Amino acid sequence: MKKIFEEYRVFLSYPWDMRVLLVTNLIYAFVMPVVEMFIGAYVMRKSDDVKMVVTYQLAVYAGIPLTFFINGWLLRHFRIQRLYSVGMLLSGVSMIVMMSLPELSVAGLAVAGGLMGMSFGLYWANRDFLALSSTNDSNRNYYYGLETFFATNTGILVPLIIGAFIGWYSRNDASLAGQAYQVVTGIVFILAIIASVICHRGHFPNPPNTPFIFFRFHRLWRWQLVMAVLTGLTGGFIVTAPAMLVMKLVGKEGSLGTILSLGGALSAVALYIIGRTTKPEHRLHIYAVGLLLFLLGTIPNALWFNASGVLIFMICMVLARPLQSIANFTIQMLTIDTVSHIEGRNKNAYLCNQEFGFFVGRLLGLGLFLVLAYKVSDVFALRYALPIVAGLQLTAFWVARIILRGCAEEVRISNRGSPA
Repeated sequence: MKKIFEEYRVFLSYPWDMRVLLVTNLIYAFVMPVVEMFIGAYVMRKSDDVKMVVTYQLAVYAGIPLTFFINGWLLRHFRIQRLYSVGMLLSGVSMIVMMSLPELSVAGLAVAGGLMGMSFGLYWANRDFLALSSTNDSNRNYYYGLETFFATNTGILVPLIIGAFIGWYSRNDASLAGQAYQVVTGIVFILAIIASVICHRGHFPNPPNTPFIFFRFHRLWRWQLVMAVLTGLTGGFIVTAPAMLVMKLVGKEGSLGTILSLGGALSAVALYIIGRTTKPEHRLHIYAVGLLLFLLGTIPNALWFNASGVLIFMICMVLARPLQSIANFTIQMLTIDTVSHIEGRNKNAYLCNQEFGFFVGRLLGLGLFLVLAYKVSDVFALRYALPIVAGLQLTAFWVARIILRGCAEEVRISNRGSPA
């Protein structure tokens, strides 16, 4: 207990807005596993077709970059907390639309996926700017370490609880699973409302009302876009692969929840320690471990393609994902700080521009899956698409190293030009 209170005092030592944002993200972290993992499981249950799951996910990702740009104009008229709240609430609306479809079709999935993409777009566009404006380079390891710690722990509890609830609710009649998902949707809506209320307790400034669409950027930002494309390659699979593999090879939602929870339990405390103790110079090492873990996890799944291979992949993925996130977000924020200072532009312009890099990567990754699924088979795509994109993503380590060296060099140049 003494140690817990010490950590709480450390938390209280950080700025108010940073703490409000962390608590908001903690509440909404209970929603993310539902909208990420169990919606894929719902589509898989209703259609029994991995191509439908990937189609839905592509619709989601198509809506995100478009909403990033729409959000830029909306910020001229609405407070950033309002738009952030709408993004959280829209995720529940998307789930309601999905549950109301009598049959899953490509058109219906496109509408539901587009709404979820708009939700993610409003959520991440404003969340990224709030994090950027509420933190600095010296406290971002702590911020993202604690945020990832929250996400990992909710990633342990929520899949276990939701999976067990759906399994219990439909234990005597499989057709009742749809009603169970409707109950879960209601809970998601309530949590989104609570997170929205907490968010409004912060004093967050809107981005400056300046242009945010540009086509020419500093070389460092061009490298950051390359890193965004490479990150996006596996981004779609991190969301869709667990549901598809577990529902196809292991069992139903209860199995999905148990496996996600067991994997998350291995990483929760370790990740908090990483965020609490590491410094900016350790980011590249953290990133390398995350990239390698994800690649290593895809190999047993490709070789064996059974329940054991899925379990190993899931454990490696749950460990790798937060490690990559800590490094990715902190490097991204540092690059935005550096390049926006050089070019004198609105930081929101870089967040919008980067989202197109993520979209290109996701489109290439999920597009590869669809090509393999249609040209060869679903099984071939599930086995071999993952190691292919994970291998390609390894090159992001060298891109990150170029970016960090470039940022350090720009800081040295700036310091030499500053008066003593």
